Amino acid sequence: MKQHHHHDVLIIGSGAAGLTLALSLAETARVAVLSKSAINTGSTWYAQGGIAAVLDDQDTVDAHVADTLVAGAGLCHEDAVRFTVENSTSAIEWLIEQGVDFTRESNSDDYHLTQEGGHSHRRIIHSADATGKAVHSTLIDRVQAHPNLEIFENHVALNLITQADSGSRKVRASGAYALNRGNDHVSVFQAKVVVLATGGASKVYLYTSNPDSASGDGIAMAWRAGCRVANMEFNQFHPTCLYHPKAKSFLITEALRGEGAYLKLPNGERFMHRFDERGELAPRDVVARAIDYEIKRLGCDCVYLDISHKSEAFISEHFPTVKARCLEFGIDITQDPIPVVPAAHYTCGGVVVDRNGQTDLENLYAIGETSFTGLHGANRMASNSLLECIVYAQSAALHIKGKIDSVATPADSPKWDESRVTNSDEDVVISHNWDELRRFMWDYVGIVRTHKRLERATHRIKLLQKEIAEYYSNYKVSGDLIELRNLVTVAQLIIRSAMERKESRGLHYSLDHPNLSSIARNTILVPTNFAAQDIIVSAAPE
Repeated sequence: MKQHHHHDVLIIGSGAAGLTLALSLAETARVAVLSKSAINTGSTWYAQGGIAAVLDDQDTVDAHVADTLVAGAGLCHEDAVRFTVENSTSAIEWLIEQGVDFTRESNSDDYHLTQEGGHSHRRIIHSADATGKAVHSTLIDRVQAHPNLEIFENHVALNLITQADSGSRKVRASGAYALNRGNDHVSVFQAKVVVLATGGASKVYLYTSNPDSASGDGIAMAWRAGCRVANMEFNQFHPTCLYHPKAKSFLITEALRGEGAYLKLPNGERFMHRFDERGELAPRDVVARAIDYEIKRLGCDCVYLDISHKSEAFISEHFPTVKARCLEFGIDITQDPIPVVPAAHYTCGGVVVDRNGQTDLENLYAIGETSFTGLHGANRMASNSLLECIVYAQSAALHIKGKIDSVATPADSPKWDESRVTNSDEDVVISHNWDELRRFMWDYVGIVRTHKRLERATHRIKLLQKEIAEYYSNYKVSGDLIELRNLVTVAQLIIRSAMERKESRGLHYSLDHPNLSSIARNTILVPTNFAAQDIIVSAAPE
């Protein structure tokens, strides 16, 4: 079986960002797309709400920008916000051209727009309550049909390959090592340009709306390769995930609240008005903290989201996925309130990039949730994430097209060396450490933080890092080990970032520092092997 692959562009990740980039490069480059499992898995597929864009005559770019800046609590980069919003209309038009079937008004051909928390206008275009699936399935069909795009499913990236650029002392990305889950061998993927589109890292928490694939792979690989990361302390907890012992991680879309659903205590009393004048339409961080506060105050397991005052026809038309999923657990949302709890949902920080998605490392790009563009600030506004995926993927594609012909083909890198490792007979170590990590991150680095909790997390993460590094050095790699290694790296970055922020802002709330600082600063972490320095590194695996 072939274990050395050569392409012009290697895209690690197969969600909305990765596939948009692949399609945008398809006519000019040979592209490989790595998917760590089946291509139709990942966070994009499960996104329900929609995509925020300026599509209505009553809406404006300035209004969308202003709403995003408010939600971001002073940390959004206004130039990044404006760039994203100004390209929102064309991004939606491109998706429609690809064949995405967005929901239209029942009495016209106009697209139905809904409103979500933090938005001052109806600007969320959607496909019922399964927008991510509609977008992802359309892009998958287009990618699979193109001869220049090669998909490698069940391939888990381990490490980036870096080389000295010919003719200079700059370090460049030139590929990646990836575990083929089909045969348990590590393959070498070489490319002129490498793109990280691996999504976020919410699986670092015990309760999350994300699929198992959200293990921070791209962020961890970029950090190990010498790239800066920023604002990792801002982890968005979606306020409303279904609370049921068999539901695992099912998101109850924010569009329910946008269409008038009420949050209620177990006794049926509404409570959001006590926390914010916007009530149920307050930004996610406000709603998540309010729910967390009420659950802890009352000692109850959950609160309830109630849309049963709307007609059955309205609910069935707008929320068929939520209705069907809840019915599987005996909850009829047309009659009954939905039990909900907050859960880790989105990583607002990530790998530092410019407007083109370029990282600190030459020829390495990061797009989507893996990246830090400055769009989200201290709190991502609802439905801006898929928009960011499309806009920055297209921007990166233009930049790559302009340089790809001048990039030299990288030298072949050595095969992955397994000569000094053995098969493990103690995989229980992986499962135990995985569980311990996610539990203490939830308890100590969750919605509400303290200095003492962060110190405890720091102590535990050091011990876990040592254990996992030893395990990684002595045994053959597996998909679970790769993800655990990456999650521990990302957890350490989150903890370090949270320790550095001596205030409460957006998604970071500290009982020791409850006030907002007068100066808004990003938390930027710089690795010891910072890639922007002219360092020559080996192509051999770490």
